[in-house]
Amino acid sequence: MSDTVTIEKFLSKDGKQAPFSQFNVFESEAFCNKPMSYSRRDFYKITLLLCKSRVLYADKGIDIDGPALLFSNPMIPYAWEALEPIHSGYFCIFTEDFIKAGSRNENLQESPLYKIGANPVFFLTDGQVKFIESIYKKMFEEIKNDYIYKYDLLRNYVNVIIHEALKMQPNTNYFKHHNASERIASLFIELLDRQFPVDSPKAALKLKTANDFAANLSVHVNHLNSAVRKITGKTTTTHISERIINEARALLLNTDWNVSEIAYSLGFEYPTYFNNFFKKQTGYTPLSVRK
Repeated sequence: MSDTVTIEKFLSKDGKQAPFSQFNVFESEAFCNKPMSYSRRDFYKITLLLCKSRVLYADKGIDIDGPALLFSNPMIPYAWEALEPIHSGYFCIFTEDFIKAGSRNENLQESPLYKIGANPVFFLTDGQVKFIESIYKKMFEEIKNDYIYKYDLLRNYVNVIIHEALKMQPNTNYFKHHNASERIASLFIELLDRQFPVDSPKAALKLKTANDFAANLSVHVNHLNSAVRKITGKTTTTHISERIINEARALLLNTDWNVSEIAYSLGFEYPTYFNNFFKKQTGYTPLSVRK
């Protein structure tokens, strides 16, 4: 089962409950036997796993045969498979802005729990399970009430779990995939697609080169290039260029953003670089396509 949850339907549309768009908490059983699509690119996730399961990354995986905490970065794709019929546990989702709204003005991508290359799985003792589970139960209680500062309290609960994990030693007992090339190529395409459509001219693409993608998948760039070419017949750079060109066409034809805004949103430092890239790929200038 892929860890992709259609989060939007759980987020409040009521302006009075706008913080729900930045935080929510769930029981894992609620998603048993349901397809899950994780379309939001801005959510971090902390999961308390209480059943036997397996987590698969680009070229490695880990079997979880006991209670564990799993920290999920929205820019590092993975898949989760339950190895038991009962998917017990809890998880909360939150944005970086939700955390920054408190006193911790930190970049979660640089956190020891979420940074690229980190080991995000922590096995728990019975005592740690009881404590973490009690935190999740408090989250459920608080999110339902009308306490004016409840999101500050929920933020504190998230930070408590983070600090508990920082005290622990992460698991390092990973296994290698037998079909690593196929999996790496699939996750590369998923990670590429996650960046689109571009939502705002103020938010530039974070992953623009093969090196960027390799770092997020925790594989060497040569390994990534080899796997993508072997499975798809195209180079990593070709996939990235084609996706950027398709998005550029859509933005030119369907938005009123100027060329400079489109260039920045697609990761180009200067409009001239974007114009040259677009013309080289298509034979046309951006303005000629718009007209």
